[in-house]
Amino acid sequence: MRDPRTPALAVCAMFALNGALFGIWASRIPVFVERFDVSSGTLGLLLLCLAGGAILSFPIAGRVSDRMGASALTRALALFYVVALCLLAVAPSLEFLAVCLAMFGATHGAMDVAMNSWGADVEKVRRRPLMPMFHAMYSLGAGLGAASGYGAARAGITPEIHFATVGLFATVLALVLARVRWQSPRTMSGTGPSFSLPRGALLFVGTIAFSASVGEGAMADWSAVLLADVIGATEARAALGYAVFSVAMVATRLSGPVIISRLGAIGTARASGAIAAVGAVMLVLSQGVATALIGFVLLGIGYATIMPLAFSRAAAEPGIGQGQAIASVATLGDGGMLLGPPLIGAVAEFTGLRTALLLLAVLSATIVLLYGRLRAEGRQSAAQRKDEAA
Repeated sequence: MRDPRTPALAVCAMFALNGALFGIWASRIPVFVERFDVSSGTLGLLLLCLAGGAILSFPIAGRVSDRMGASALTRALALFYVVALCLLAVAPSLEFLAVCLAMFGATHGAMDVAMNSWGADVEKVRRRPLMPMFHAMYSLGAGLGAASGYGAARAGITPEIHFATVGLFATVLALVLARVRWQSPRTMSGTGPSFSLPRGALLFVGTIAFSASVGEGAMADWSAVLLADVIGATEARAALGYAVFSVAMVATRLSGPVIISRLGAIGTARASGAIAAVGAVMLVLSQGVATALIGFVLLGIGYATIMPLAFSRAAAEPGIGQGQAIASVATLGDGGMLLGPPLIGAVAEFTGLRTALLLLAVLSATIVLLYGRLRAEGRQSAAQRKDEAA
């Protein structure tokens, strides 16, 4: 009987695992807040440790991925990632928790770079734009991980048991699915910079990723606030904002291979930026819940394919190791995800939330202006070959 496991399925499993372990942690944050009597300011610093670990890991992961092979590194990091998750649960003090969060963020970020590089390899071999589907698996995994946290909390299960059982089960399952005959290309790249920022053409690609990820981060923290405090929705209806945004994003990412095959990378980016801009304007002008929810849906559709396209484009950049290229774009992309919520909050403090959300429309328009930068020379993904054919 033919083994049903394929390289594409293996990458899907790794993306789902990366999202699931992060979702498991995020769903139990309130337990740690109560356990260590953490204030909002201290929680922000703890989350900054996580973010700092991720950002610092990007350039290292990029270089190791190029030398070791993305597939091998991804599978190895999966084991370190779940160990870091379990260490969070048994942290005896706030200081130890901060260190563990930095480790957790580092393994999460390093695996993000490695698995995107592996996905880019598979995409090139399959000659199809598969990256949006891989990213949809991340979103699905994060949702399932968060759902397990909800169930564990309702059942009174401690994080120690929850993280160990669900985390280990998910890791073993993903590694079994990822056990395929695949050898990623290896390049003996240079040492590279200690802090990975995109340069040259990749700076524009990173700006596109940043423009979308700021909006993604803002939706997570400000969607319910807009609906409840500005529009006047009930608490239950306010939760619908991020829900419809997430559903729209996952559905669009699952449809991404078909969309990009027909429109090409630059055509998809241009349409996505325009759709996101319309969605942002609808949020700013909305006076009722229904209009706002339509805006959230349009933003989910608009942002869905941008990060996958940016990573595919980075992987096609000649003259630099694929892992390093992806790591540099990830620095701006993930940086935007972290910067988005506080940036919107700072602007809203002086102008109001509606006016602050105009920033999302401006950034979406930036995607439309820069969409042509997703066209690459040299190494090419399936999406870029579609652009040339067009």
